[in-house]
Amino acid sequence: MTRAAIGFVFGRPVARPELDRRIAMLREGPLRSALPAPGSAEDRQLARWLTQVILTEALCEVEAARLGLAPMDDAPLDRLAAVELGSINAAAYQGSPWVRAVYRHVAATAVAPSAWRSSPVRASEEARHLVRYALFDDGETAGRAGPDDLEPLGAVTLDSLPRVLAEALRRGPPGTLVGPVQDALGWHVAVAEPADDEPAHGETPALADGRPAHGETPTLGDDRPALDAARRLAFARWVDERRAAAVRLVPGLEHPGDPCQPDNHHKH
Repeated sequence: MTRAAIGFVFGRPVARPELDRRIAMLREGPLRSALPAPGSAEDRQLARWLTQVILTEALCEVEAARLGLAPMDDAPLDRLAAVELGSINAAAYQGSPWVRAVYRHVAATAVAPSAWRSSPVRASEEARHLVRYALFDDGETAGRAGPDDLEPLGAVTLDSLPRVLAEALRRGPPGTLVGPVQDALGWHVAVAEPADDEPAHGETPALADGRPAHGETPTLGDDRPALDAARRLAFARWVDERRAAAVRLVPGLEHPGDPCQPDNHHKH
């Protein structure tokens, strides 16, 4: 086995220097004070996570060449999209034009199940909520999740969330942990509280960075939120399948969630 490789994509080694370069960039960047101490278990997990991002980018570059796809630019993902794609896929999407090209190709044929579609109410008529959210692959992990495990989505309407989760949040008291609830995407856990700065009637609900939810003025009677979720699910499944078939990991740089590697632990 090539010592300098962090993994293999279709049998070809991906060199270690790219991982070292990205770790160095993080340690020299604005988030350096938030990074784990070098040599710690958390530091090794960071290296594993970055390895998965790099291998996903390499995989998609090969697949894009095979499919004859051109590199693509796109707007940054909003918080809900990033959570639904998963942190590794989202980081690869943000960092690689080849990942974005493959995403567009794979997502083009996705169809939203009717059960995901929102009720025909104008988005401007629904109050916004400050939502913290996470999506899990299995109910056991979701059942252990607490508020600290959730990612902030900013101020959004509940109907911009998966339908089964939106309905559960409406039934529960504001500010309480809801879930896990399951649909075809996986297991959802969230907390929602009414936003203090409600928009005037007729204004478009916006994410925390000021952009409209889902990138445009949504009408909840249309299928856009559900279709976006279906596209992200299709891509996440495609990546999982292709990684399983084409990517080989090396000892010490296993997936950070692999229960067999020594640094995988869950604490509250």
